[in-house]
Amino acid sequence: MNVMRQMSMIGIASVGGMLVIIQGGIDLSEGAVVSFVNVICACLMMKAGISPVLAVLISLVISAAIGYFNGILVTMAKMPPLIVTLAVQGILYGISYIITNSHSIAGFPNGFRFIGQGYIGFLPVPVILMAVVLVIGWFVLNKTYFGRFIYAIGGNDEVARLSGIRVNRIRRMVYTLGGLFAGLSGMIFLSRLMSGQANTGVGFEMDVLTALVLGGVSINGGSGKIFNAVMGVAIIGVLNNGLVLINVNQHVQEVIKGVVLVAAVAFDCLSKSRASSLEA
Repeated sequence: MNVMRQMSMIGIASVGGMLVIIQGGIDLSEGAVVSFVNVICACLMMKAGISPVLAVLISLVISAAIGYFNGILVTMAKMPPLIVTLAVQGILYGISYIITNSHSIAGFPNGFRFIGQGYIGFLPVPVILMAVVLVIGWFVLNKTYFGRFIYAIGGNDEVARLSGIRVNRIRRMVYTLGGLFAGLSGMIFLSRLMSGQANTGVGFEMDVLTALVLGGVSINGGSGKIFNAVMGVAIIGVLNNGLVLINVNQHVQEVIKGVVLVAAVAFDCLSKSRASSLEA
């Protein structure tokens, strides 16, 4: 249960990241969104005196707006998603450090702990939120036209466009959902730590990306299933927890996770290359 609680933030953000990758994009700003809304929500509660519920809602709206901004730059400015989200990542981290002056913000109302530390029955609230988001992701991808359009765009965006799918509109919606789910992960982080910090999300996007690739979500877009992504998230959750338990140095952990990501992407690319050769 402790591992599930720890992996809940990655699980929630991975749904948004999965939608983005399936439609042929990538989002490297998720960790920065986590940090930014973390700081914003903390400031709203402690400096503006806004109630926790309203502060969380405002923060989620802001995170969705950041995702929409990413989508605007990708679809209207025709910028590569990698460059867009990398630039937004730097901007958000910079603003977060400026706002906090590299200090943490604490002293939130005790009730705010419920999101990240509370229980409903015997289940932790973050685990319940992860389950709800995963079900929503599964429903969207498997039971709606929106989900079919996402797969179609990732498979071949030009064919999708000629088929009458509003490709740019779908992409903006997907990036918006990616920002929203990253923001929700940020709220759970803030509630667990009870401290707003500008570095909370550092490296978070790498965990999400590694989990998705391990779960069989093709980095080239067009394929991926929620159940497999859950397996990838579970692997990363157990890996992170295991490395901490055996007291592996933080820098060594980054090396290990980097190697795992490279191996997973290499396997995906080689599998697709072999499949293409067999078809030819």
